[in-house]
Amino acid sequence: MNALALESLTAFALPPVDLVHLAADLGCRHIAIGLAPFSANPEGYPAWSLRDPATRRETKAALRDREVSISLGQGFAIAPGRNVADLAADLDSLRELGATRLCSVSLEPDLNRTLDQTAALAEMAGAVDAQVVLEFVPGCVLGDLPAALAALRHIGRDNLRLLIDTMHLVRSGGGAADVAALDPTLIGYAQICDAPLIPQIASYMTEAVTERLVPGTGELPLVEIVAALPDDVIIGVEVPLLARARAGEGTRDRAHDCIAGARGILAAANAR
Repeated sequence: MNALALESLTAFALPPVDLVHLAADLGCRHIAIGLAPFSANPEGYPAWSLRDPATRRETKAALRDREVSISLGQGFAIAPGRNVADLAADLDSLRELGATRLCSVSLEPDLNRTLDQTAALAEMAGAVDAQVVLEFVPGCVLGDLPAALAALRHIGRDNLRLLIDTMHLVRSGGGAADVAALDPTLIGYAQICDAPLIPQIASYMTEAVTERLVPGTGELPLVEIVAALPDDVIIGVEVPLLARARAGEGTRDRAHDCIAGARGILAAANAR
């Protein structure tokens, strides 16, 4: 059965040491995190940054003590006016924490620049024995699985893989059959959430970072998609529930529901 990771977006701005403990308490051996919060902070957690050496030391100790690892390092988006070469220190900081996989999503509308910058990021990561997983997002220049696959083949680096996010996959017109048809060695990571098939929020990006659904409570064919994934691919549970947080529901309770839902999907996929 695929291992699960607790993604930071599920816990919003929860500090990293607390995220490690929460993941371990919920039986997850992995977390996904960036060097600073990148989303809402409905609980009003104190500001933090893993660029701070003291915070890195505390987080590294928590990871070791709770036997948790970082399955995905976030914060390496390709963006207009941003040069990935400027992210070298961030890459070093995440490698210090044991991360060996980085997420790259392009917010850059120029395809050629997206390809060039993604290639440069993969080269940087390769120099420190890390992998880059390419996330496609509807509405972006790499908006679906065929576009991401074409980019991966164009760049042609051995340490570049695909990230399969269940909402992005289905909303961009893909499905389990498309995942099953891939060379399994091209899939480096996956993220699970649920969602309605027809968007209920006008802005796709707003929905993606604030209001997804607990796995098993929406309309995505999650069992079929998970069954099509290789068994050794880690699946990040990425389920921001901003309305529930603003209503006063705690981070732990929300995360518990998300992990339990994901485990139900995995069990059903395994039973197929």
